[in-house]
Amino acid sequence: MDSIDEVHVSEPGLVVLDIAARDEETAAAVMSRLDELWATSGVGPVRRVAGEPGVRARLYADIRRPGSPGPV
Repeated sequence: MDSIDEVHVSEPGLVVLDIAARDEETAAAVMSRLDELWATSGVGPVRRVAGEPGVRARLYADIRRPGSPGPV
């Protein structure tokens, strides 16, 4: 993954979450749930890394702000 830019953690409450999961569906479900809790960058791209199991994704979040309403 790319290095974390200082702007993404420049204030208390800003976080960068690296997600590892078995498959794309699981990673997307985790990102979707986190988006319901906090203001996030949303469900982003999921990628495979050669020679490593599963998939990887990155999510940027502001835990000071509430997230999007979940499915009804």
